[in-house]
Amino acid sequence: MTELIVGAHESDTHQKALRINLDPRWYGTVAEIGAGQEVVRWFFRVGGAAGTVAKSISAYDMAVSDAVYGKAERYVSAGRLQGMLDHEFQLNVERLDGDRGDDNCFFAFADTVVARSFRGGNECHGWMGVKFQAQPHDEPSQIVMHVRMLDVEAFAQQEALGIVGVNLLYGAFFQHHEPDKLIESLLDRLTTGRIEIDMIQFRGIEFRGVDNRLMALKLVQLGLSGVAMFGPDREVLQPSEMLRKKAVLIERGSFRPPTHVNLDMLETAKARFSEDPAVVGKPVLALTEITMRNLLAGGATDVDRRDFLARAELLAACGMTVLITNYFDYFRLAAYVAERTSERIGIVMGVPSLVDLFDEKNHAQLPGGILESFGRLFKNELKLYVYPLRPSDNDELTTVHDIQVGAELQPLYDYLAGRGSFVHLDNYRPEFLSIFSRDVLRRIAVGDDSWETMVPETVADLIKRRCFFGYVKPGRY
Repeated sequence: MTELIVGAHESDTHQKALRINLDPRWYGTVAEIGAGQEVVRWFFRVGGAAGTVAKSISAYDMAVSDAVYGKAERYVSAGRLQGMLDHEFQLNVERLDGDRGDDNCFFAFADTVVARSFRGGNECHGWMGVKFQAQPHDEPSQIVMHVRMLDVEAFAQQEALGIVGVNLLYGAFFQHHEPDKLIESLLDRLTTGRIEIDMIQFRGIEFRGVDNRLMALKLVQLGLSGVAMFGPDREVLQPSEMLRKKAVLIERGSFRPPTHVNLDMLETAKARFSEDPAVVGKPVLALTEITMRNLLAGGATDVDRRDFLARAELLAACGMTVLITNYFDYFRLAAYVAERTSERIGIVMGVPSLVDLFDEKNHAQLPGGILESFGRLFKNELKLYVYPLRPSDNDELTTVHDIQVGAELQPLYDYLAGRGSFVHLDNYRPEFLSIFSRDVLRRIAVGDDSWETMVPETVADLIKRRCFFGYVKPGRY
């Protein structure tokens, strides 16, 4: 048997699999559907698997899979994965607890995957997870994640799947008390060019203190995914599942905090978006997006987690689905969404953001500059829904019809306006136009209670209750 040096080569897949095999605590099942037994093969290869693997199973035929786990509408789905984990874990407890329960921690690992087919062209992705006891007779804990395999060749995808599966099991068994470190280790011996992890969820007794929104943020920070998503119920979401077959409307902002104008922008845009003939009768997914650049504003080298969670909590209180992206360029955001839905896409912005979009410095990274950027952005009939600007009652109202950009770019602006790429939001609430998040923060800082009129009541109540953004409760010093 290969010698194992504990603590050495911790990122090596061979060493990880061997350490698991040689640890007498872990005993359970590995069930894999769709891409072969890529994960369990590592444990058989390194030796000592008899002490770890109670059973391995593959079910390629749908009838066989249904017979074992019950019928499923979609075989590569979170629901199918959960059924596999629950079924196999429960079998281990029922069959083995009497003989092994005092000494072993039972686990069930499962994945359901579609790798590159013989003909190619299909989406290569899957769900993977582990349900496990951290101590004998303990309540189970669980980690579930969605992966996309990016290699071109099927054999390379299968190899990457096996490695990330071993990394997940190793992390669950030896790093569950450090979920940040666990996430960082998922791509050991891999690269972000081979595997993307766009959703991860921790549940159970070992993870009762984990906020999955922070874990989703961690995926984007590390480059494991360009996007993270979570809903108003604070649960993380798998982006492709949510975007699939929906018309998508996105408002980008800092939402620090969400104000009346932020919500009015999205509400008025959704009303106009829904009137588009290509959208009428279709399900619409409205998203509030925060970019990593915004979260790292002011020269910060790391995200302020309290500030991030404050924004997330306030948007949840407003009933919003939140998107965190690493796509500062609008065309990259549009491309990501367009890969996951064939329906119409709209982006909501204010007049200042549209003016900024016509600053050529923001497109200097592309060989074709602003023309290439706009060519990518406005394909597929994408439209910008533009909210007017009037900073104060003494200022003139500025709309898409009044904007003047640089003289050399004005013909481009006029062309895009003429083809209907910009939609003027004329259904706005005039009383909200002079509200800006920065003014809310300034008033909170100086104890001016008038900020409460600038945000929804639920937002104001939560800021005061949780002391977000430096709010100080009366009587406290």
